[in-house]
Amino acid sequence: MARIIESKRDVTVRMAEVVKAIPDEQPNFGGTEGLLTNSQAVLGSVVSYLNSIADLEETLASQLTFMIRELNSEEEE
Repeated sequence: MARIIESKRDVTVRMAEVVKAIPDEQPNFGGTEGLLTNSQAVLGSVVSYLNSIADLEETLASQLTFMIRELNSEEEE
């Protein structure tokens, strides 16, 4: 779970770096090529972020399943 949270933190840091790199006034993205490169970088960050969230949800679901099984076994005893 710590690994998933750490990867989520890394993605957030990368997305913040991308946003910080955008100039406040008169942005110059380097033409079509630069715009495509930056778009791919943002898309990659978003995909990584969504994958991290999916991994976190999967881990939480498996832990919740384990906890419910333990609670049910205690009730049966």
